[in-house]
Amino acid sequence: MTYTIALLPGDGIGPEITRVVRSALEAVARLRGLSLDFTEHAFGGASIDAYGEPLTGSTLAACQAADAVFLGAVGGPKWDHAPVRPEAGLLGLRKALGVYANLRPVSVHPALANRSPLRAELVEGVDMLIVRELTGGIYFGEKTRPDDAASDLCAYSREEVERIADIAFRQARMRRGKLTSVDKANVLETSRLWREVVTQMGAERYSDIELDHMYIDAAAMHLLRSPGDFDVIVTDNMFGDILSDEASMLPGSIGLLGSASVGAARPGLFEPIHGSAPDIAGQDKANPFGAIESAAQMLETGLGESAAAADLRHAMNAMHARRQWTADLGGSLSCSGAAAALMHELEGVEAGAA
Repeated sequence: MTYTIALLPGDGIGPEITRVVRSALEAVARLRGLSLDFTEHAFGGASIDAYGEPLTGSTLAACQAADAVFLGAVGGPKWDHAPVRPEAGLLGLRKALGVYANLRPVSVHPALANRSPLRAELVEGVDMLIVRELTGGIYFGEKTRPDDAASDLCAYSREEVERIADIAFRQARMRRGKLTSVDKANVLETSRLWREVVTQMGAERYSDIELDHMYIDAAAMHLLRSPGDFDVIVTDNMFGDILSDEASMLPGSIGLLGSASVGAARPGLFEPIHGSAPDIAGQDKANPFGAIESAAQMLETGLGESAAAADLRHAMNAMHARRQWTADLGGSLSCSGAAAALMHELEGVEAGAA
């Protein structure tokens, strides 16, 4: 079987890390006998420059026809005052693909414990999954800007909460059996609905899962005070965006974390959680580990190729053990140097398999 993968390099450091991802995927494909067919399309600011819009009809059609979509990064100050921002293309793509659940795993390799801004003993053994609702809430609500005022509508339906909570409960069942639902139910009506639905589902369908609730401010504090307490976190679009960026610093750099955005069917959308980093774009300084982790999630979650995903993670862990890092983690590798080291590790896996 041939898998079609749509590549959206995007903006800033996106093209650099996308090249690394393609090379890594081609390497594990050779190792595992997979057939991958890549297509590449302009997206975000690059698409605005070329076509006047961040997501063209042809790019969307190519993504919808693919088995998986990989996105490098989107946005940058160049388009801050454009009639349509690059991020509008990302929101539109998520909506069109129906990828309502964003899975962001956060783990700390032993060698990275001292890279964290927190004390090493606080982050040792951290292994959590943040499940973020992705296509509803305040990011997609009606927006108004009359004169000197502004408003953003936050709305959720019972169905939207149920479907994201269902994924989170099932993920908890495959892990340590604990789910923390994060909301602001003491203030927000949408959060009151959220808590009501999640509580009911826990009692009626997932009584084997240990469920607790936290307000967003308390969760943000607890994430820094005792991050190892968390197993799976489920929360809404904006809270999930904020918490996952906060959690990205536990292993020492936002450049380490990947994400999988999935829905009821293929294709899923896979992207590192960092931004386009225009200040280092084109300088060969980007950390490609988050993009590679996203590729591993694509293989595992998006395509069902768990062995190939394990090969990528084994190679990354070997690099962590040797402290082969980019500058954001205190290392000396360039982006291309990290890619070369990863290829060397994968060649070792291939030689061992032979």
